[in-house]
Amino acid sequence: MREQAIPLPPGPAPTAAPGGKRILPRIDYSNPPGAPALYPPDSVAWAVFKNPVALFVGGIAAVLLELGEPRVRSGVWEHSIFPTDPLTRLQRTGYVTHVSVYAPANVATKVITGVTRMHERVRGQTPRGETYHANDPELLNWVQCTVGFGFMEAYSAYCRTLTREEKDRSYVEAKPSADLFLAHGAPLSVAEQQAQFEAMRRRLEPHAIIGDFLDIMLATRGVPLPLRPFQGMMVRAAIALLPDWARKTLELDGEEWRLRGWERRTVRTLGALFERVPIPGTPPVEACKRLGLPANYLYRRRKA
Repeated sequence: MREQAIPLPPGPAPTAAPGGKRILPRIDYSNPPGAPALYPPDSVAWAVFKNPVALFVGGIAAVLLELGEPRVRSGVWEHSIFPTDPLTRLQRTGYVTHVSVYAPANVATKVITGVTRMHERVRGQTPRGETYHANDPELLNWVQCTVGFGFMEAYSAYCRTLTREEKDRSYVEAKPSADLFLAHGAPLSVAEQQAQFEAMRRRLEPHAIIGDFLDIMLATRGVPLPLRPFQGMMVRAAIALLPDWARKTLELDGEEWRLRGWERRTVRTLGALFERVPIPGTPPVEACKRLGLPANYLYRRRKA
Protein backbone atom coordinates (compact mmCIF):
# COMPACT_ATOMS: atom_id res chain seq x y z
CA MET A 1 0.00 0.00 0.00
CA ARG A 2 1.35 3.41 -0.84
CA GLU A 3 1.91 5.38 2.34
CA GLN A 4 -0.34 8.28 1.46
CA ALA A 5 -0.29 11.17 3.85
CA ILE A 6 -1.35 14.68 2.92
CA PRO A 7 1.05 16.51 0.61
CA LEU A 8 2.23 19.91 1.65
CA PRO A 9 1.16 22.73 -0.66
CA PRO A 10 3.30 23.37 -3.74
CA GLY A 11 6.76 24.61 -2.89
CA PRO A 12 10.43 24.04 -3.66
CA ALA A 13 11.37 20.45 -2.92
CA PRO A 14 12.97 20.17 0.55
CA THR A 15 16.52 18.89 0.64
CA ALA A 16 16.21 17.55 4.16
CA ALA A 17 13.61 16.66 6.73
CA PRO A 18 13.58 18.65 9.99
CA GLY A 19 16.60 17.81 12.11
CA GLY A 20 18.49 16.51 9.10
CA LYS A 21 16.92 13.07 9.43
CA ARG A 22 16.81 12.32 5.74
CA ILE A 23 18.00 14.18 2.68
CA LEU A 24 15.68 14.29 -0.31
CA PRO A 25 17.20 14.87 -3.75
CA ARG A 26 16.48 18.34 -5.07
CA ILE A 27 14.42 18.22 -8.23
CA ASP A 28 14.92 20.76 -11.00
CA TYR A 29 11.39 21.04 -12.36
CA SER A 30 12.44 23.60 -14.96
CA ASN A 31 14.95 21.34 -16.78
CA PRO A 32 15.67 19.81 -19.19
CA PRO A 33 13.65 22.05 -21.51
CA GLY A 34 10.78 20.22 -23.17
CA ALA A 35 11.01 17.05 -21.06
CA PRO A 36 7.47 15.64 -20.65
CA ALA A 37 6.01 14.57 -17.33
CA LEU A 38 3.95 11.45 -16.66
CA TYR A 39 0.89 13.71 -16.99
CA PRO A 40 0.39 16.25 -19.80
CA PRO A 41 0.19 19.93 -18.77
CA ASP A 42 -3.49 20.12 -19.73
CA SER A 43 -4.30 17.14 -17.51
CA VAL A 44 -6.70 17.32 -14.60
CA ALA A 45 -3.83 16.41 -12.24
CA TRP A 46 -1.76 19.45 -13.22
CA ALA A 47 -4.73 21.64 -12.36
CA VAL A 48 -5.60 19.83 -9.13
CA PHE A 49 -2.17 19.51 -7.53
CA LYS A 50 -1.31 23.19 -7.87
CA ASN A 51 -4.01 24.11 -5.34
CA PRO A 52 -3.13 23.76 -1.63
CA VAL A 53 -6.79 23.59 -0.63
CA ALA A 54 -7.38 20.57 -2.86
CA LEU A 55 -4.15 18.97 -1.61
CA PHE A 56 -4.90 19.30 2.08
CA VAL A 57 -8.62 18.55 1.97
CA GLY A 58 -8.33 15.77 -0.61
CA GLY A 59 -5.42 14.14 1.13
CA ILE A 60 -7.28 13.92 4.43
CA ALA A 61 -10.34 12.42 2.73
CA ALA A 62 -8.15 9.78 1.06
CA VAL A 63 -6.32 8.84 4.26
CA LEU A 64 -9.56 8.51 6.24
CA LEU A 65 -10.80 5.94 3.74
CA GLU A 66 -7.45 4.16 3.83
CA LEU A 67 -7.28 4.05 7.62
CA GLY A 68 -10.72 2.48 7.68
CA GLU A 69 -9.23 -0.64 6.05
CA PRO A 70 -7.48 -2.73 8.76
CA ARG A 71 -4.51 -3.89 6.69
CA VAL A 72 -3.77 -0.44 5.33
CA ARG A 73 -4.20 1.06 8.79
CA SER A 74 -1.71 -1.33 10.37
CA GLY A 75 0.78 -0.90 7.56
CA VAL A 76 0.72 2.88 7.75
CA TRP A 77 0.68 3.21 11.54
CA GLU A 78 3.27 0.51 12.26
CA HIS A 79 5.76 1.29 9.48
CA SER A 80 5.56 5.07 9.26
CA ILE A 81 6.91 8.01 11.21
CA PHE A 82 3.54 9.70 10.75
CA PRO A 83 2.33 9.13 14.35
CA THR A 84 5.55 10.57 15.84
CA ASP A 85 6.77 13.07 13.21
CA PRO A 86 3.82 14.01 10.99
CA LEU A 87 5.39 17.14 9.51
CA THR A 88 8.34 15.20 8.10
CA ARG A 89 5.93 12.57 6.77
CA LEU A 90 3.90 15.29 5.06
CA GLN A 91 7.03 16.79 3.51
CA ARG A 92 8.21 13.45 2.15
CA THR A 93 4.81 12.58 0.71
CA GLY A 94 4.41 16.05 -0.78
CA TYR A 95 7.77 15.59 -2.41
CA VAL A 96 6.77 12.28 -4.02
CA THR A 97 3.40 13.67 -5.09
CA HIS A 98 4.83 16.69 -6.87
CA VAL A 99 7.57 14.64 -8.49
CA SER A 100 4.96 12.16 -9.76
CA VAL A 101 2.88 14.89 -11.38
CA TYR A 102 5.27 17.64 -12.47
CA ALA A 103 8.83 16.26 -12.76
CA PRO A 104 10.29 14.92 -16.02
CA ALA A 105 8.94 11.40 -16.58
CA ASN A 106 12.33 9.71 -16.13
CA VAL A 107 12.81 11.42 -12.77
CA ALA A 108 9.28 10.54 -11.63
CA THR A 109 9.80 6.92 -12.68
CA LYS A 110 13.00 6.67 -10.65
CA VAL A 111 11.41 8.15 -7.53
CA ILE A 112 8.25 6.02 -7.74
CA THR A 113 10.31 2.87 -8.32
CA GLY A 114 12.23 3.69 -5.15
CA VAL A 115 8.97 3.99 -3.22
CA THR A 116 7.69 0.61 -4.42
CA ARG A 117 11.05 -0.97 -3.59
CA MET A 118 10.84 0.40 -0.06
CA HIS A 119 7.26 -0.81 0.32
CA GLU A 120 8.28 -4.34 -0.66
CA ARG A 121 9.76 -4.67 2.84
CA VAL A 122 6.57 -3.52 4.60
CA ARG A 123 4.84 -6.64 5.87
CA GLY A 124 3.12 -7.67 9.07
CA GLN A 125 -0.09 -8.69 10.77
CA THR A 126 -3.04 -6.67 11.97
CA PRO A 127 -3.99 -6.95 15.67
CA ARG A 128 -6.56 -9.56 14.58
CA GLY A 129 -3.87 -11.66 12.91
CA GLU A 130 -4.62 -10.79 9.28
CA THR A 131 -1.45 -10.58 7.20
CA TYR A 132 -0.66 -7.56 5.06
CA HIS A 133 1.96 -6.54 2.53
CA ALA A 134 2.37 -2.99 1.29
CA ASN A 135 2.65 -4.16 -2.32
CA ASP A 136 -0.47 -6.33 -2.16
CA PRO A 137 -2.33 -5.52 -5.43
CA GLU A 138 -5.70 -5.23 -3.68
CA LEU A 139 -4.37 -2.67 -1.22
CA LEU A 140 -2.41 -0.77 -3.85
CA ASN A 141 -5.56 -0.48 -5.97
CA TRP A 142 -7.55 0.71 -2.95
CA VAL A 143 -5.02 3.39 -2.07
CA GLN A 144 -4.84 4.59 -5.68
CA CYS A 145 -8.64 4.66 -5.79
CA THR A 146 -8.92 6.73 -2.61
CA VAL A 147 -6.18 9.10 -3.77
CA GLY A 148 -7.89 9.70 -7.10
CA PHE A 149 -11.22 10.24 -5.38
CA GLY A 150 -9.94 12.47 -2.59
CA PHE A 151 -7.89 14.99 -4.53
CA MET A 152 -10.20 15.20 -7.53
CA GLU A 153 -13.40 15.52 -5.51
CA ALA A 154 -11.83 18.09 -3.17
CA TYR A 155 -10.78 20.16 -6.17
CA SER A 156 -14.22 19.89 -7.75
CA ALA A 157 -16.06 20.68 -4.51
CA TYR A 158 -13.91 23.55 -3.25
CA CYS A 159 -11.77 24.93 -6.11
CA ARG A 160 -13.27 24.52 -9.59
CA THR A 161 -16.20 22.31 -10.49
CA LEU A 162 -15.24 19.39 -12.73
CA THR A 163 -17.57 17.74 -15.22
CA ARG A 164 -18.17 13.99 -15.20
CA GLU A 165 -16.08 13.77 -18.38
CA GLU A 166 -13.17 15.55 -16.67
CA LYS A 167 -13.42 13.23 -13.68
CA ASP A 168 -13.38 10.17 -15.92
CA ARG A 169 -10.42 11.61 -17.83
CA SER A 170 -8.58 12.18 -14.56
CA TYR A 171 -8.61 8.46 -13.77
CA VAL A 172 -7.42 7.55 -17.28
CA GLU A 173 -4.61 10.12 -17.15
CA ALA A 174 -3.40 8.65 -13.84
CA LYS A 175 -2.83 5.16 -15.28
CA PRO A 176 0.90 5.58 -16.14
CA SER A 177 1.61 6.75 -12.60
CA ALA A 178 -0.68 4.13 -11.06
CA ASP A 179 1.09 1.39 -13.02
CA LEU A 180 4.45 2.55 -11.71
CA PHE A 181 3.03 2.35 -8.18
CA LEU A 182 1.97 -1.24 -9.14
CA ALA A 183 -1.72 -0.35 -8.83
CA HIS A 184 -2.61 -2.04 -12.11
CA GLY A 185 -6.26 -2.43 -11.16
CA ALA A 186 -6.84 1.21 -10.22
CA PRO A 187 -10.12 2.67 -11.50
CA LEU A 188 -10.27 4.21 -14.97
CA SER A 189 -13.57 6.04 -14.50
CA VAL A 190 -15.92 7.37 -11.85
CA ALA A 191 -18.07 4.27 -12.32
CA GLU A 192 -15.08 2.00 -11.61
CA GLN A 193 -14.15 4.11 -8.58
CA GLN A 194 -17.66 3.73 -7.21
CA ALA A 195 -17.53 -0.02 -7.84
CA GLN A 196 -14.26 -0.28 -5.89
CA PHE A 197 -15.80 1.68 -3.04
CA GLU A 198 -18.74 -0.72 -2.98
CA ALA A 199 -16.42 -3.76 -3.07
CA MET A 200 -14.31 -2.43 -0.18
CA ARG A 201 -17.24 -1.10 1.84
CA ARG A 202 -17.61 -4.25 3.95
CA ARG A 203 -13.93 -4.03 4.94
CA LEU A 204 -14.09 -0.54 6.46
CA GLU A 205 -14.47 -0.06 10.19
CA PRO A 206 -14.11 2.67 12.82
CA HIS A 207 -10.91 2.76 14.88
CA ALA A 208 -9.24 4.99 17.47
CA ILE A 209 -6.34 5.57 15.05
CA ILE A 210 -8.70 7.53 12.79
CA GLY A 211 -9.35 9.92 15.67
CA ASP A 212 -5.62 10.12 16.38
CA PHE A 213 -5.00 10.98 12.74
CA LEU A 214 -7.59 13.77 12.79
CA ASP A 215 -6.11 15.17 16.01
CA ILE A 216 -2.69 15.25 14.33
CA MET A 217 -4.09 16.99 11.26
CA LEU A 218 -5.77 19.62 13.43
CA ALA A 219 -2.53 20.33 15.29
CA THR A 220 0.20 19.94 12.65
CA ARG A 221 1.27 22.91 10.50
CA GLY A 222 0.12 21.25 7.29
CA VAL A 223 -0.95 24.32 5.32
CA PRO A 224 0.64 27.69 4.43
CA LEU A 225 0.53 30.35 7.13
CA PRO A 226 -2.40 32.27 5.54
CA LEU A 227 -4.52 29.10 5.64
CA ARG A 228 -3.78 28.03 9.22
CA PRO A 229 -6.74 29.88 10.79
CA PHE A 230 -8.95 27.77 8.51
CA GLN A 231 -7.26 24.41 9.09
CA GLY A 232 -10.02 23.04 11.32
CA MET A 233 -12.77 23.78 8.84
CA MET A 234 -10.62 22.28 6.06
CA VAL A 235 -10.42 19.06 8.07
CA ARG A 236 -14.21 19.10 8.36
CA ALA A 237 -14.43 19.85 4.62
CA ALA A 238 -12.49 16.62 4.00
CA ILE A 239 -14.91 14.61 6.13
CA ALA A 240 -17.82 16.18 4.25
CA LEU A 241 -16.39 14.77 0.99
CA LEU A 242 -16.83 11.18 2.14
CA PRO A 243 -19.90 9.24 1.02
CA ASP A 244 -22.64 9.25 3.64
CA TRP A 245 -22.18 5.53 4.30
CA ALA A 246 -18.43 6.01 4.86
CA ARG A 247 -18.93 8.82 7.38
CA LYS A 248 -21.41 6.66 9.26
CA THR A 249 -19.21 3.54 9.12
CA LEU A 250 -16.13 5.42 10.33
CA GLU A 251 -18.22 7.19 13.01
CA LEU A 252 -17.48 10.62 11.59
CA ASP A 253 -21.10 11.73 11.35
CA GLY A 254 -21.18 13.48 14.71
CA GLU A 255 -21.96 17.15 15.16
CA GLU A 256 -18.32 18.01 15.94
CA TRP A 257 -17.31 16.97 12.42
CA ARG A 258 -20.18 18.66 10.54
CA LEU A 259 -19.15 21.29 7.99
CA ARG A 260 -21.46 24.27 8.37
CA GLY A 261 -22.73 26.22 5.40
CA TRP A 262 -20.63 29.31 6.06
CA GLU A 263 -17.54 27.12 6.48
CA ARG A 264 -18.20 25.43 3.13
CA ARG A 265 -18.46 28.84 1.48
CA THR A 266 -15.24 29.94 3.15
CA VAL A 267 -13.31 26.88 1.94
CA ARG A 268 -14.67 27.45 -1.57
CA THR A 269 -13.52 31.06 -1.45
CA LEU A 270 -10.03 29.95 -0.42
CA GLY A 271 -9.94 27.28 -3.11
CA ALA A 272 -10.99 29.77 -5.78
CA LEU A 273 -8.34 32.23 -4.60
CA PHE A 274 -5.52 29.72 -4.99
CA GLU A 275 -6.78 28.94 -8.49
CA ARG A 276 -5.63 32.42 -9.47
CA VAL A 277 -2.31 32.84 -7.64
CA PRO A 278 0.84 31.33 -9.21
CA ILE A 279 3.66 30.99 -6.67
CA PRO A 280 7.10 31.54 -8.23
CA GLY A 281 9.57 28.69 -7.81
CA THR A 282 6.96 26.02 -7.08
CA PRO A 283 6.80 22.73 -9.01
CA PRO A 284 3.69 23.67 -11.05
CA VAL A 285 5.19 26.97 -12.20
CA GLU A 286 8.66 25.55 -12.88
CA ALA A 287 7.21 22.60 -14.79
CA CYS A 288 5.25 24.98 -17.01
CA LYS A 289 8.47 26.87 -17.76
CA ARG A 290 10.20 23.61 -18.65
CA LEU A 291 7.57 22.94 -21.29
CA GLY A 292 7.68 26.46 -22.69
CA LEU A 293 4.36 27.51 -21.17
CA PRO A 294 3.61 30.79 -19.38
CA ALA A 295 4.18 30.76 -15.63
CA ASN A 296 0.48 31.44 -15.11
CA TYR A 297 -0.67 28.72 -17.54
CA LEU A 298 -2.38 26.68 -14.82
CA TYR A 299 -3.90 29.75 -13.19
CA ARG A 300 -5.81 31.19 -16.13
CA ARG A 301 -9.55 31.19 -15.78
CA ARG A 302 -11.15 28.10 -17.25
CA LYS A 303 -14.73 27.28 -17.99
CA ALA A 304 -16.50 25.42 -15.19
